[in-house]
Amino acid sequence: MEFSRRDTLALGLGVAVATVIPFRAFAAADEAIAAFTGGADVGAGGITLTAPEIAENGNTVPIAVSAPGAATIMVFASGNPTPGVVTFNFGALAGDQSASTRIRLAGTQDVIAVAKMADGSFVQASSTVKVTIGGCGG
Repeated sequence: MEFSRRDTLALGLGVAVATVIPFRAFAAADEAIAAFTGGADVGAGGITLTAPEIAENGNTVPIAVSAPGAATIMVFASGNPTPGVVTFNFGALAGDQSASTRIRLAGTQDVIAVAKMADGSFVQASSTVKVTIGGCGG
């Protein structure tokens, strides 16, 4: 098989775009997390994220988050076109700072939960979910 100059350029451009898009998606998630935390340091521990290791369909991926003492928990999907997926706010009279829901994932990616604790500190947990059929048009 012989490649013409035009074929070679098109193939090279396709490869370049395919390698840049995931980095832009992760950058968007990092920017969204920084916006939520206001640029504060994010620690580990104190928050639990439960997500399946493999999801057969990205349209309905069940997750659960729990962070005792949290005022707000925000969930991000690093590979989605819009990384901020859901925000849970807990009042002073909340009996339990935990929630569960189903989210949509575009493909295999990290799901990140960041909790703002009552003292103003932030903690995070993440989990990689392998999606066999994407939910955001994939």
